[in-house]
Amino acid sequence: MDTSQPLAERMRPTSLDEVVGQQHLVGPHGVLRKALQGGMLPSMILWGPPGVGKTTLARLIAQDLNRPFHTLSAISSGVKDVREVIEKAGGSGLFSRSAVLFIDEIHRFSKAQQDSLLGAVEKGTITLIGATTENPSFEVISALLSRCQVYTLDPLGESELMGLLERAAKEDTELARRSIVIGSVNALMRASGGDARRLLNTFELCVKAGGPDPVHITDELVHEVVQTTTARYDKQGEQHYDIVSAFIKSMRGSDPNAAVYWLARMVEGGEDPMFIARRMVILSSEDIGNANPNALLMATTAMQAAQMIGWPESRIILSQCAIYLACSPKSNASYVAIGEAQALVKRTGDLAVPIALRNAPTKLMKEIGYGKEYLYSHDGEGNFVDQEFMPADLEGTALYKPGANGKEQEHTALIQRLWRGKYPG
Repeated sequence: MDTSQPLAERMRPTSLDEVVGQQHLVGPHGVLRKALQGGMLPSMILWGPPGVGKTTLARLIAQDLNRPFHTLSAISSGVKDVREVIEKAGGSGLFSRSAVLFIDEIHRFSKAQQDSLLGAVEKGTITLIGATTENPSFEVISALLSRCQVYTLDPLGESELMGLLERAAKEDTELARRSIVIGSVNALMRASGGDARRLLNTFELCVKAGGPDPVHITDELVHEVVQTTTARYDKQGEQHYDIVSAFIKSMRGSDPNAAVYWLARMVEGGEDPMFIARRMVILSSEDIGNANPNALLMATTAMQAAQMIGWPESRIILSQCAIYLACSPKSNASYVAIGEAQALVKRTGDLAVPIALRNAPTKLMKEIGYGKEYLYSHDGEGNFVDQEFMPADLEGTALYKPGANGKEQEHTALIQRLWRGKYPG
């Protein structure tokens, strides 16, 4: 065994039976285990946090079926690289039609790069295994997603991580020579953030820094070894959500200085810029809405621009957007309206659509009056005709309650002028 490799690499599982966790996938009754036993392997997306075994699982799947295995990194590969692999996979030699193509961080692939995979995946020229830490529904194009199975990998629990430490201490050639006493592991678990790779490599650093045998693994030793900035922002842990929450609440609270500070905390912590951008798109509608309709345009454009420009320059774009949102007038009226509407639907069930509003694509529907009494709004003065659009049981129900800001007060005035008190303000 090459002891120059990091401990996490030396302890990488060599068979599915050695995989820690993910029993819903590779356990005795796991869906992937059953697929492999049947010799059938669909193209798939492995979705889960860092360090839970996505890359390892892809390698073991190809190994189990004795298929050629090739990897591409979404960070360094382009459309040309994808096409070259597909061409080789369709030929002879190292690659065959059953070759497995593994793409790490597939969420970083552009639409064009993802499009270049479609034909080969559909024809079976390659079996694609993509790995992502981001929700595939947002980051993988729908055409590719429809051709793949999505398998979710769970975060590793503390007992599973502890088992990894104990196994490494006993089975790793290098560590087995040492006398290691594992005491408190709280700091080690926090430093790893549930990432098995980080856990094992930090563990090895602590053993090397622990002096002569016996080496006692303690919280104090971990704090000495691990840089404080590493544990200060854990992208998968509680502080991740605390800082994101502070960022959102600062913009909602109209404090641009605090918003930029928390943004900087995420930037310095290595947060995915697309995650930050998505949160601002949500906030622009949830907390600003029609008080400043341009906020949603700004946030959406910032997300697209950040994707085009890349890191680190896109931090400037995110900063501009965060400041703009923080300084915008606020309203949650749209957010409240859809919440109340959904609650109303759950209470009242499937109320009938008024006959006048129904579509009449067939002769029979026209004969029984579908759409007959509908009045075309553009035929009325000011493009408005007073008619009922709600189900009969809900006439006059007000769901949208405009906020006390200039833009939405215009909505209030419009509603009162057109509907003459039908919808109470």
